[in-house]
Amino acid sequence: MDPVFEPVSLARQEDYRERFARCPQKASDYSFVNLWGWAEEYGLEWYFGPKLTWIRQTRPETVYWAPIGPWEEVDWDACPLTKDLSSAYIRVPETLMGMWKEHFGERIQIEEAREHWDYLYDVQELCELRGKRFHKKKNLLNQFRKAYDYHYHSMTPDCVEAALDMQSEWMAWRDEESQQTLAAENHAISRVLKSWDALCGVFGGVIEVEGKQAAYTVAECLSDDQLVIHFEKGHTNFKGVYQAINHMFLSEDAPGYDVVNREQDLGDPGLRKTKESYNPVGYLKKFRVKFIS
Repeated sequence: MDPVFEPVSLARQEDYRERFARCPQKASDYSFVNLWGWAEEYGLEWYFGPKLTWIRQTRPETVYWAPIGPWEEVDWDACPLTKDLSSAYIRVPETLMGMWKEHFGERIQIEEAREHWDYLYDVQELCELRGKRFHKKKNLLNQFRKAYDYHYHSMTPDCVEAALDMQSEWMAWRDEESQQTLAAENHAISRVLKSWDALCGVFGGVIEVEGKQAAYTVAECLSDDQLVIHFEKGHTNFKGVYQAINHMFLSEDAPGYDVVNREQDLGDPGLRKTKESYNPVGYLKKFRVKFIS
């Protein structure tokens, strides 16, 4: 029987999170909050097989993402979606790519997807900001602290409306071309914020300046020692606000984590430069995989 896919839903959040917890390598793309946020933009659907949850993107074209679950327990030859030699997969984490390469050999083609690599950082390094490589970041952080009457606190459900208002203002500051480019992200942010109470594992932080929200960040637990930052927005009128929200959130709300995943750069040169400037300690590499006859 052919697999039956259905739209990603809140109703099966716990089922999915249980399988994600058993996945040997946890890329940012596959956290439930990320799937939920981007579900409408990409037309994301899933199918719950015996051991794995298979994910399919239907917009702008149909393509599969990596399946999620205990990869090492799977008989890949028995899986209907890897028996179909016309299948193409994107965002495949390195660990799964290696398993498929060993198992399928020349039956697959592999292509590096650098734009989708996750950037990994040492939480302690970003809290301490020691050394020459962090001098500019620390200087901007200190300027923010000295210049503004600010208050940092954890993000709670009663902060959501203010975050939505700030997000609307943030979009209004963009020029028309940037607004069009950022419209999809804005929609994903709105979906996550509006579903805050229903999402498991989501948390964040807020900076207020003179009683008004000036920055917020939205994060999620990936594992016992790793978190991912999905969204981070600041009011650009406040110099150093991005350095401040990054530092204060990690210092106040992430002391139990060793690694922070700050997602991918999507091939944007400016975003890549910014992510590299925070001194990543590693990358979670991803690939495109095509099954061939």
